[in-house]
Amino acid sequence: MDTWKNTRGTCLEVKKDGSFCYDIQITDTFAGLSAPEIGGRLLEGKRACIVTDSTVAPLYKEQVLRELKKICSKVTLFVFSAGEASKTLDVVRQLYEHLILEQFDRKDVLVALGGGVVGDLTGFTAATYLRGIDFIQVPTTLLAQVDSSIGGKTGVDFDAYKNMVGAFHMPRLVYMNLKTLESLSRRQFASGMGEVLKHGLIKDLSYYTWLLEHMDEIEERKFDALLPMVANSCKIKRAVVEKDPTEQGERALLNFGHTVGHAVEKLKDFRLLHGECVAIGAVAASYVSWKRGWLEEEEFMEIRDMFIGFGLPVRVSGLTSRDILEATRMDKKMEAGKIKFVLLKTMGEAVVARDVTDEELLAAIDYINRDVEEASNE
Repeated sequence: MDTWKNTRGTCLEVKKDGSFCYDIQITDTFAGLSAPEIGGRLLEGKRACIVTDSTVAPLYKEQVLRELKKICSKVTLFVFSAGEASKTLDVVRQLYEHLILEQFDRKDVLVALGGGVVGDLTGFTAATYLRGIDFIQVPTTLLAQVDSSIGGKTGVDFDAYKNMVGAFHMPRLVYMNLKTLESLSRRQFASGMGEVLKHGLIKDLSYYTWLLEHMDEIEERKFDALLPMVANSCKIKRAVVEKDPTEQGERALLNFGHTVGHAVEKLKDFRLLHGECVAIGAVAASYVSWKRGWLEEEEFMEIRDMFIGFGLPVRVSGLTSRDILEATRMDKKMEAGKIKFVLLKTMGEAVVARDVTDEELLAAIDYINRDVEEASNE
């Protein structure tokens, strides 16, 4: 794991063969959005539309508006109702209409201020409005900061199918103010930790160990712990994205926990948060890895208990195991009828397996299904 000096922030650069290049700025203020060397070089003299939701707008819109008005020729605001239910083509249509009426052209910029729903919807709009305009990610949740804001995946849900309509469209800048994490509920913060812990498990055992050792400081949301945590998670995702920007190979490793997690998320009508479902799915994937002999039983138990320690669920109730299994077949990561299931070859090293059987997967689902456990104890 890399160590990061506390200079009230740090910056990472994402590159890939000249096809895209952008900075990931991590700090504790919004001031850099108007600084010439950061946001100013992208926004000066342009029209900017801040896209945010009804939860984030009252908290941060005025601070961001103030910074953007220093450098932009015009700043508009588009606010939609918070929640996964708004991540739809209909809300995208409303945003298109706003941009058309405000006469936005291909040289203007969208600014995604919020969590994953805001970032995904704004990115998709940017990718498709006038065949593509620039956008900036300003993620305000831990989940968005360490995961959805990086890598250029954009999209909206279609009916009950998560992220079924989307495009790869890289942001011009990812700007993180870690002070926004102070406003998150404990549950929302824990949801972000689902993705953070995933990064250590799939790519960096030393980082995973560091997270366990600094659990108290992380839970207290101390800046000196949050900065290296967010920076290292971004570094891991950056490295994977640079090698495989459109998910043709290695990027699939980032889907550890997501096959079962997305199935649970959909079947629970999104009442569980994304990171909570990733944790449940990660335990299921680790269970398969253990039963294959790739993990020791003690390692599997440690992974399970690690998620619990950070306030995340590891089991689900109110669903049948067979329904969860069937829902995994609707996952968009299916390939030629086979699920690309991410397993742990060892702690800190993930692999894509295309030979996971229904029997293996059902046994893992039974393990994370609290109803099955309770029935067996009766």
